[in-house]
Amino acid sequence: MLSIIATALAVLPAALATSWDVSVGPNGQLIYYPEYVLAEVGDTVNMIFHPKNHTVTQSSFDAPCVPLSGGVSSGFLPVASDSDPELPNFVITVNDTNPIWIHCEQKGHCGSGMVFAINPPDASSNHSFAAFQALAIELNGTQTSALSISTPPAQSWATATATVSDASSTWVSTYTSYSGTPEPTYAAGGPVTHNITVGINGQLAFGPANISAAIGDIVEFTFLAKNHSVVQSSFSEPCTPLAEGFNLGFHPVDANTTGPTLSITVNNTSPIWGYCAQTSPVSHCGSGMVFSINAVESGANNFAAFLALAEAMLANSTSEAASGGGTASASAPSSTSSQNGALSVVNLGGSTGVMSTVLAMIATVVVGIL
Repeated sequence: MLSIIATALAVLPAALATSWDVSVGPNGQLIYYPEYVLAEVGDTVNMIFHPKNHTVTQSSFDAPCVPLSGGVSSGFLPVASDSDPELPNFVITVNDTNPIWIHCEQKGHCGSGMVFAINPPDASSNHSFAAFQALAIELNGTQTSALSISTPPAQSWATATATVSDASSTWVSTYTSYSGTPEPTYAAGGPVTHNITVGINGQLAFGPANISAAIGDIVEFTFLAKNHSVVQSSFSEPCTPLAEGFNLGFHPVDANTTGPTLSITVNNTSPIWGYCAQTSPVSHCGSGMVFSINAVESGANNFAAFLALAEAMLANSTSEAASGGGTASASAPSSTSSQNGALSVVNLGGSTGVMSTVLAMIATVVVGIL
């Protein structure tokens, strides 16, 4: 009898848990409805998406419109019509009763007051839901807690030359960089192949969007459904092609199929910034479809700041026009070559301004459909 009672008590919390339904953008409005819920540990919050292209993204009270590092995120979930037989949803499980702050990452939505909360303090607190929403509107989605993204901080630039060797090769790299950039290093045990999915899970996103790679490593870009591109840019102008930077072109891919895989080879560990240049029906870069390789996460010019800057820009006026057909070949930057014994070393570079990261990091641009 005691064992039966113990078993019953063990399952009781799950049986009593509540599932809260919250509408994301109902009736074409830039709102979550209800605006907040007061949930218990074990409850679930079922975020149901309505037409337009919204997200459910965790932030903090002090920076309502900036994604919280490690926080929950649905990614963009576009919905064409409320008549869709199954509206997409995103479920949040409540693990404690601390406040959870949520916003929509779509450009202008958070600044219009499209925010939500789980377990906000009551109205008498200066951290109430009303105060959170007012702060989102006041900041208009343009400010982070640590960086004014409209004015990236200045960096101290210097030219460096580094020679790195492994058992069989020697790499010479001359490039312009700034304080905090990792020293060029060859991957232990030889080059590694990294894969970035372009349009992961049907979202306007690269996955993963931020990686670290060593000299000689290969970074593959695998294209999924829709018509995406991979274009190199700079930190200060996320949605503008970098002069002489790489451009892997547009690659339309049918739904439920996998498109081409194109690759680049890393020649040094200076940060590499990139984006999708598609602008139809919305700017993919302005929607947050950006990536970085070897971003200096300990500095102000980190990936989160790059992403926030991309979303704050009018990407439609700066990104490339979409290409109708796309090809399976990459447009490689022009290069100059030098000799180091029997090794041909390619050093590439480009600059779009004081704040652009001058990248002489691509030894080769290898294109292939795997």
